[in-house]
Amino acid sequence: QVQLVESGGGLVQAGGSLRLSCAASGRAFSNYYVAWLRQAPGKEREFVAGINWSGGLTDYADSVKGRFTISRDRVKNMAYLQMNNLKSDDTAVYICAAGPSGRWSYDYWGQGTQVTVSS
Repeated sequence: QVQLVESGGGLVQAGGSLRLSCAASGRAFSNYYVAWLRQAPGKEREFVAGINWSGGLTDYADSVKGRFTISRDRVKNMAYLQMNNLKSDDTAVYICAAGPSGRWSYDYWGQGTQVTVSS
């Protein structure tokens, strides 16, 4: 069993930066694909970034490429999302998810952390 807890969200001005963290319990996490997804009010949940078990492969939504960086620390059982040059369109609840099946299916979900970007 894996539990995921996000932190690091908050209110930031456009152009600013935030770093989100995802703390995981359960040893299996280190072998799982980890992703950050987001959901804005009135919109569907969308994939933001993902990283494979080793950290050697990453994937990003076109809307965040060049601004966001996903990383993980397998020893600490953590995953991170560094968000730079934030825009008002980035305002959403950011959710950490993980599982053995890659980008398209997740077995475990966090509760999410709110990111609000003011213009």
